[in-house]
Amino acid sequence: MPSLDWKLIAPAAVVAIGGLAFATYFAAQPAAEQPQVEAVVEVAEAQPALDKAQINAAIREYLLENPEVMLEVQDALQEKQLAAQREDQAKAIEDQKTAIFDSMADPVLGNADGSATVVEFFDYNCGFCKRAMADMVSMMESDSELKFVLKEFPILGPDSEAAHHVALAFHDLYPEQYPQFHLRLLGFDGRASDESAMRIATELGGDEAEIRARMEDPSIGERIRATYALANELGISGTPAYVVGDEVVSGALGESVLATKVANVRECGSTVC
Repeated sequence: MPSLDWKLIAPAAVVAIGGLAFATYFAAQPAAEQPQVEAVVEVAEAQPALDKAQINAAIREYLLENPEVMLEVQDALQEKQLAAQREDQAKAIEDQKTAIFDSMADPVLGNADGSATVVEFFDYNCGFCKRAMADMVSMMESDSELKFVLKEFPILGPDSEAAHHVALAFHDLYPEQYPQFHLRLLGFDGRASDESAMRIATELGGDEAEIRARMEDPSIGERIRATYALANELGISGTPAYVVGDEVVSGALGESVLATKVANVRECGSTVC
């Protein structure tokens, strides 16, 4: 199939666009002042018809010769999708503000009455969460006005779910010892499970029978299911994930990234000022 001659397309496009603009102007003039346009119409009609197959072939040829255009399109599409996702997440954060930042069911580290809040969705068996623990500790040590809300989000199998059930029961019964429990279990060099979580709980003075009785309370499972539902609404599918101000931050991006977003929220109410 012959390639489309762009020397034919360009004049045709120019004439078509020019003819449309002239026609719009012409229609707006009084009848007595309307010019004769037969020549323009004849020129437009004289251009060769554009064959669809030729156009498709020409486009294909152009893209094969300039493949970088597809990368530009892909980047633009990805940016558009990310912008839409951020907009949806910001709306979800606004709609669920109390459940995210001020739920009485969630453990809190740092200053419970702090001027800024970071919410973390985590799993005790998440390697990235373990590495990010040092960032959390450092931020709380350097910022006495920082509140860390912990969303227990077991997504890495039955061991994780069992460990989080122990954690929530321990938090309910021994809230003052929970920060130590959390740091020890998250920093544990091994797999978090019912056994390892209970061992840490009893080493910190917890009564195993009392903890296991509390684990049977339906509210424990309900709180975890509520966290799943909230994560789904926020578009969170992995750990760690943070909510800071009006933004969901996915991944262990480091202390400086989180600290900058916290500072911006304090300054202007958004993670980007």
